Amino acid sequence: MLFQYLKNLIKRPFYRIYEHHMSDLAHRWQRPRHIGIILDGNRRFARKSGLGSIMDGHARGADKLDDVLDWCYEYEIPVVTIWIFSLDNFQRDQEEVNELMKLIETKTRDIVKDDRIKRNKIRLKYIGQIERVPESLQQAIQDAEAATRDHDRFILNVAIAYGGREEITNACRDYLRHGLDEEKSIDEILDNLTPDSIHPHMYTSGLPDPDLIIRTSGEVRLGGFLLWQSAYAEFYFCDTYWPAFRKIDFLRAIRAFHQRQRRYGR
Repeated sequence: MLFQYLKNLIKRPFYRIYEHHMSDLAHRWQRPRHIGIILDGNRRFARKSGLGSIMDGHARGADKLDDVLDWCYEYEIPVVTIWIFSLDNFQRDQEEVNELMKLIETKTRDIVKDDRIKRNKIRLKYIGQIERVPESLQQAIQDAEAATRDHDRFILNVAIAYGGREEITNACRDYLRHGLDEEKSIDEILDNLTPDSIHPHMYTSGLPDPDLIIRTSGEVRLGGFLLWQSAYAEFYFCDTYWPAFRKIDFLRAIRAFHQRQRRYGR
């Protein structure tokens, strides 16, 4: 432990120099218009760091979000989508789920009061099966969306009670229902079924698809995140747990995006 501490102490000033250099370069790189982030590793971070409980890891992860959003604003990335709670997460221990819901509600109410939201004109939008979260959290979400409805510079999508397969299923269901409401025949509805006709029914309708998706904690999979929208996204998988995610990790992801040739199948 002492050796690791001394090693990190020695490396720290060099990382600051490296980070400053990367930051200067980043303003000249091609940057994504829309970043998706899978916030993963809170529980493992808590265990590895010897924190008092798993919820301490989740709390650190909630605080880390402020830093990462500041970096997105600094490099003028206009749309960010974060995945904070999946439908599968409901299968966790009920006490942990309840505490997470309380933490998310507190964070939702706090973020609206944050002066940066008003100053940067950030619009908050929550996507997923919102009806499945507690009513008090649903109210906090409604309040947050209403308070930022007229903001038009940045958009923060918060995926909660979200699953990618479920989103696609719901979009197809909405498309069919819309056609029936217009008294179209089933044959006519099916004949007009195309990716373009489904797209308006997705949660992120009207927004550019993500150019870059980042997942922390070393897991190399999407886990169902923005399955429809990520068809042409670039992916960056980072070994760092979400609460320990650094600006240098963020800049490396942006650099990786800048260096890739996006051909869209051509």
